[in-house]
Amino acid sequence: MKKRIDTFFSLLIFLMLLSSCKKEKHLVKIEGTRIEINESISGNSDIESFIKPYRENIRKNLDSVLAYAPETYSKRDGKLNTAIGNLMADIVLEQANPIFRSRTENTINMVLLNYGGIRASIPKGNVTARTAYQIMPFENSIVVVEMKGNHIKKLIEYLQKSQQAHPISGLKLTVDTNFDIAKALINNKEIKDEETYFVATNDYLYDGGSQMYFFKQAGKSYTLNYKIRNAMIDYFKKVDTIAPIVDDRFTQIN
Repeated sequence: MKKRIDTFFSLLIFLMLLSSCKKEKHLVKIEGTRIEINESISGNSDIESFIKPYRENIRKNLDSVLAYAPETYSKRDGKLNTAIGNLMADIVLEQANPIFRSRTENTINMVLLNYGGIRASIPKGNVTARTAYQIMPFENSIVVVEMKGNHIKKLIEYLQKSQQAHPISGLKLTVDTNFDIAKALINNKEIKDEETYFVATNDYLYDGGSQMYFFKQAGKSYTLNYKIRNAMIDYFKKVDTIAPIVDDRFTQIN
């Protein structure tokens, strides 16, 4: 008798499952309520106590003084090159070169970054890690691209057309009133079509960001796994005072 009952219930459960599988369910309505986050919402003391030491440690790391800026430096303080842009490009060249040289026995010849990648000014006063995060909030890493001189000329054509203060280092350009090239030098030498140059940039630009398609068209690339922001922080740690200037690396003559 027990066996029959067990068999009956097993059959019943099977039929119920089979029936439920055949039923189609349709979404009838979705309801939601907007909850505004404002000062009326009280904090949770337990959560606040838990995160407080982490918050204080982050603030301590971000706000520790690394260097000093005697002036405020903005990306709007020059037409074709700016103090802050020059500083960023020079930092990439100085900080990335030892890493690149140790891995390849080659030297970075020049740097090209993008004007839009500078997201804040450096205010007069103490320079901290937070300063670097404000200037470069993105996770962009340094990439070195192997480029022949004829591809460097495409890079230069891009700078001619954009007519913006894209940060450069190692490259010196002089243009006339029509933005035609009067002089183009890398490390104060004429650019040769078949010579190989190593150009540092970031992964966003290497992938075609800001329409810099010439990088991927060039040749071999080397990823250093070194964020530009970290390069800036490392540089700030080893100097006492920063003093970037607008110079003659990209100028226009009458």
